[in-house]
Amino acid sequence: MKQYENLQLLAEKAESSFLLYYKKNKKRLMKMDTIVQQLHEDVSAEIDCLSCANCCRTLGPAIYDKDIERMAKALRIKSAEVVARYLRTDEDGDYVFQSMPCPFLLPDNYCSIYEARPKACREYPHTDRKRFEQIYRLTVKNSATCPIAYEVLSRLINK
Repeated sequence: MKQYENLQLLAEKAESSFLLYYKKNKKRLMKMDTIVQQLHEDVSAEIDCLSCANCCRTLGPAIYDKDIERMAKALRIKSAEVVARYLRTDEDGDYVFQSMPCPFLLPDNYCSIYEARPKACREYPHTDRKRFEQIYRLTVKNSATCPIAYEVLSRLINK
């Protein structure tokens, strides 16, 4: 994880290259889901999320009703109590955590509600999604937070 200590700086330096690649390869990217999926699997096998947890410390995922129900069940409290205790409404009208880091992040970077975590947390950093070209720009943004996103893009543009 040492090499990613300055991830934000690395991502800022690479951003123009990432975006230029997208501009030049947009159509080609539409047919590259299999390649991106393989890159995601390779990188995910090399990088331990528990040694990082940047996403849990800094990103506030949108939390939906199904997420709230799942969290309430896991916490053995009512959905309204999950909302009152842990959530607020953001400027877009979405539920997000009241504060960051995530209230369920433990000191060892494990999630205390891992099996019931919100969908956005389950899917992050989204580098294994179909139609990757649709979220390419989001991945560029996420590369400043997530070593997996950064490394997938780095390897993709150097293929």
